[in-house]
Amino acid sequence: MRTTTTILAVAVAYYATAKVGLVLALVKGQVTPLWLPTGISVAALLMSGRKIWPGIALGALTANIELGAGLGAVVVITIGNTAAPLAAWYLLTRFGFRTQLDRLKDALLLVFAGALGAMLISSVIGTTALTLDGVIPWQEIPAVLSVWWTGDAMGVLVFTPLLLTLTRHWHAPPRRVAEAAALLVVTAVLASFVTMSEARLLFLVFPMLIWAALRFQHAIAAPCAAIISVAAVMSAAGGLFVQGDLLATMIVLQAYNGSVALTGLILSAVTSERNQARETIERACLQLAETVANYQEEGVRKRLGRVVPPA
Repeated sequence: MRTTTTILAVAVAYYATAKVGLVLALVKGQVTPLWLPTGISVAALLMSGRKIWPGIALGALTANIELGAGLGAVVVITIGNTAAPLAAWYLLTRFGFRTQLDRLKDALLLVFAGALGAMLISSVIGTTALTLDGVIPWQEIPAVLSVWWTGDAMGVLVFTPLLLTLTRHWHAPPRRVAEAAALLVVTAVLASFVTMSEARLLFLVFPMLIWAALRFQHAIAAPCAAIISVAAVMSAAGGLFVQGDLLATMIVLQAYNGSVALTGLILSAVTSERNQARETIERACLQLAETVANYQEEGVRKRLGRVVPPA
């Protein structure tokens, strides 16, 4: 019963976020530069296992039916949309990925295996299906493929860490909570300003992201990265982010989003590793101090035993 509920929840989440993603589509209302369902699918597989894959397939099928492509193309795209998250899950679990994302290894695995590697499957299959169905002309294949691939990859890089972080309990004193809330608000304001204005001050968001990663790791860095990326994609969908053709827009947009995601992921992971190493050293020092104190106390008792004669 619990598995069935999870499958249905994944299907609903996939469909709902697909509708949101298609609003931001840059290619014929069908290919978006930030595909949220891939991040949800990979996170759901990592948390619940491969048994929930029917939820991904059902959500992808219902979302793809509304694309206007032929039934054959819809089925093929659904297969690709289901196979890519499964491939990401397999590669990540095969190489020892930990959902805590507290190691540099985990961040690199998510980037190269879960995002860039596995998402080639859905992009190649989907682009081929739309081309053969006549939805897109052959000359647009490079642009569509790049949008599809990077959109799926960005979905994993931006939303999988966010969802994995939200499932964990985060306890902090009121001052830290206030600091985190202020950081999120400032990040949202800055992200909206730098992506919607003509000043092109895109670098202004990085101090906020670095602050979040150093102070709070993924707990706040992941939401900050999501806010920045969504603001950039909304700006690109409105034609404000960069002036140029589709390919030029995608290169600038995904380079920006990739830099944001990688900065948050890698810096948070490195900071977590550093904190763990420090805690390990502190525990080792305490154990060593206790051992030395016990040894000295035992030595004193032995010396007293030799000096003081028994009564």
